Amino acid sequence: MRKELLTIALLSAMAINQGCSTKKAEAKEGTKKPLSLIVVEPGHFHAALVQKSMYDDVDSVVHVYASEGPDVKAYLDKVQKYNGAPENPTHWKEEVYTGPDFLDKMLAEKKGNVVVLAGNNQKKTDYIKKSVDAGLNVLADKPMAINVAGFEKLKEAFASADKNKVLLYDIMTERYEITNALQRELASLPAIFGELQKGTPENPAVAKESVHHYFKYISGEALVRPTWFFDVNQSGEGIVDVTTHLVDLVQWSCFPNTVVDYQKDVKLLSTKRTATKLTPSQFKLVTKSDKYPDFLSKDVKDSTLSVYSNGEINYSLKGVHAKVSVLWNFQAPEGTGDTHYSIMKGSKANLIVRQGKEQKYKPVLFIENTDKSKAYEDGVAGAFKSVQDKYPGVELKKIAAGWEITIPAKYDTGHESHFAQVANKYMEYLKAGKLPEWEVPNMITKYWITTMALKQAKGK
Repeated sequence: MRKELLTIALLSAMAINQGCSTKKAEAKEGTKKPLSLIVVEPGHFHAALVQKSMYDDVDSVVHVYASEGPDVKAYLDKVQKYNGAPENPTHWKEEVYTGPDFLDKMLAEKKGNVVVLAGNNQKKTDYIKKSVDAGLNVLADKPMAINVAGFEKLKEAFASADKNKVLLYDIMTERYEITNALQRELASLPAIFGELQKGTPENPAVAKESVHHYFKYISGEALVRPTWFFDVNQSGEGIVDVTTHLVDLVQWSCFPNTVVDYQKDVKLLSTKRTATKLTPSQFKLVTKSDKYPDFLSKDVKDSTLSVYSNGEINYSLKGVHAKVSVLWNFQAPEGTGDTHYSIMKGSKANLIVRQGKEQKYKPVLFIENTDKSKAYEDGVAGAFKSVQDKYPGVELKKIAAGWEITIPAKYDTGHESHFAQVANKYMEYLKAGKLPEWEVPNMITKYWITTMALKQAKGK
């Protein structure tokens, strides 16, 4: 009898302990996170890349509102793949609503507090405005505006966000690419860089060039692009799309933490736009579509599709002459990929990022000094220590033209990882309840430059 009582007592204690553990686990699982994502009409793979990582302050349940079709399916497939990843799997739970009234439904229900937008750019600015009007924070893929009318609406959206005490922010991943970050860091060191030169329209002090490809691999799979991506009325011309990153880097690198006012500080000098031509077979390879949709007929001649995806902007910023240009090819040669070139000219040295064949198509940063004195060389080593304190393991390697910056592999995390870095930074701002003072005016300036450049290039 005593043995039976002891057994019952032991089992009861185990049950109570298990119950407590379960309640603790349930309480932990059910802890309300301060942030909850709403993904609206995800038509670009960048929407999924925001969810390639989990975030401490973000609820695992994501509310998705979209029109039915292949775009939302592609997004959900990518998120499912991240959930099932062999390393660092995510655990997002997608609650999906599809229907033609998806935006109205989202605004009526407001099941989260951070709207993520990455898709068709034709309506994106309108979605941004309506979301912040409804008191929702917005994290938007670039570009947030693709023409002058969109720019005016975007300005209204920023005013509305300020009024409603919500944060509107765009996804500037290129700030987190290590050579871009180090170029900015070195430009802030007078002992190495000297002073930023003014340059001329023919010989700008700052130049950034970007080469992209329609056919590429993302997360190990061939990227399938939506057919609307090739309609500049829906995606935006190249001069207002990828150049957004380049214009952002110019402002961020040359005038860090400083307000740049488009009405006082910017002069547009010259702009141009050209088309990339695609054959029907190339179009099918990248879209899986057997024919051009009707909305592209305006851009097709003799079965060749012309996409105005290339652009160049020459302008001055606080008196500094800058040039940004973007070029889209169909597919990169074997073993290569998208490339980036950047130069900042200082009175003592030029800071140059190259990503060509000699660099094995990986971005490499160089200091090419114009000051050849012994005192300068000695000063470089001393000044560089502050960079090493911030980025341990980064080293100077002497070459004929100056120095190559050798960067440990741990800093080369890849383009896809930068989305989580942007999202984490945005969440810091949400926690603080505000963006840095310079971010909003500089976003407005950035989109004024790109949209006005398009207007100027088109001559209307």
